[in-house]
Amino acid sequence: MLPQALQARLASLPQLDLAALNALHASGEQVTSIRRNLFKLPDAYSFPFDTPVPWCAHAAYLHERPFFTFDPLLHAGAYYVQDASSMCIWTALTQVVKETKGLKVLDLCAAPGGKTTLLADYFHDGVLVANEVIRSRAAILVENITKWGAEHVIVTNNDPADFTSLHNYFDVMLVDAPCSGSGLFRKDPDAVNEWSPEHVQLCSQRQQRILADALPALKPGGTLLYATCSYSPEEDEDIMDWLMAQGDMVSVPLDLPATWNIVTTQTDTGATGYRFYPHLLKGEGFFMSVFQKADASYHATHRPQQVQQASKQEQQLWKQAIPELEAHHLIRSGDICKAVSDPVLDTLSQLGKLYIRKAGIAVGQLKGKDLIPDHELALWNRAIHSFPAVELDEATALEYLRRKDISLQGTKGWNLMRYRGLSLGWAKLLPNRVNNYYPQGYRILKD
Repeated sequence: MLPQALQARLASLPQLDLAALNALHASGEQVTSIRRNLFKLPDAYSFPFDTPVPWCAHAAYLHERPFFTFDPLLHAGAYYVQDASSMCIWTALTQVVKETKGLKVLDLCAAPGGKTTLLADYFHDGVLVANEVIRSRAAILVENITKWGAEHVIVTNNDPADFTSLHNYFDVMLVDAPCSGSGLFRKDPDAVNEWSPEHVQLCSQRQQRILADALPALKPGGTLLYATCSYSPEEDEDIMDWLMAQGDMVSVPLDLPATWNIVTTQTDTGATGYRFYPHLLKGEGFFMSVFQKADASYHATHRPQQVQQASKQEQQLWKQAIPELEAHHLIRSGDICKAVSDPVLDTLSQLGKLYIRKAGIAVGQLKGKDLIPDHELALWNRAIHSFPAVELDEATALEYLRRKDISLQGTKGWNLMRYRGLSLGWAKLLPNRVNNYYPQGYRILKD
């Protein structure tokens, strides 16, 4: 049951049936939904989608929750397990950002990466900066983006205030703000004990600070998507009013079919938002609103910084070995060479002193004249044809993902390990053994 103080605050909200919501929480019923990677699982690919998610065509509800850890396709980045309610961001984008080519997008509070991977697919022809302030969560974000295989994503590990200097830089900004989490209480009943009115107020203040720090980086005419997984008006409608009070933010209504049972909420300032109630639809509690920064003449000045390029020898060796890299720049990050496109290189040069955790695709390192391929290269969503590959059955794929010794027949040297045609990582076939190069930190720990 929801805390009494929260129920009292929610009693006046439109179409919220507290009795039905409490009964749903008490039932223990869970909803499982997944969204496929558009660049690893095309439409024709055979995949056990059950009931489609109405507001995200490449997503579906599953009739039961499998043990995802034991599905090699998850580790290959074929799909993401994500709450269906939050996938409505896809519909919002289709209505407010129709042209995507060349756009610069900021996902400000990105970990663990569900909405980031959605943005990566939608803005596949732009550049996406995914930021997470907490170091440990940023590492999880890097892992999930690596599996997704998107080369146009830059992962940063910074406070929102660090983006203030990027004045008028981003075309689209998503702020999925840290919140009190009441919309996820069904999914995580223990979190109810951490809820309090004081925590809600602290979250509301933090949300305002995050937005105040980040909004200068949004271009005039740019789109802001604000979201929480909280039912509390202090974190939803009150934040919409705060945004309207800034003077340069305009609320953008969406056209959502009534059959979806998403509740429209409006405030006296003219702001429109959308509430997702679990007793009305299949998904967790969620709130979403869209704003546009008032258009105005502006001049953005950004002083580019030099990005360290790989040596001519490294460029030549890698591009001879992997023709798919020919149109990319190779840059250095320590001993690792990374492949980046023109737009990503340009964005990196503008990000100044931000702490970059991941950019482009890590190709590997050069030891003498030996090329040591990186795990990111194997997971790249662009097919690589310059290395031999071994198709694994499910049992062998799971042993590989546990980083166990496996026995294989194939071409000696570096081989891509694949499952159902999708790459999992690297192994090196030697005359008398197979060296498993699956990353230690990503391995399956359970038998």
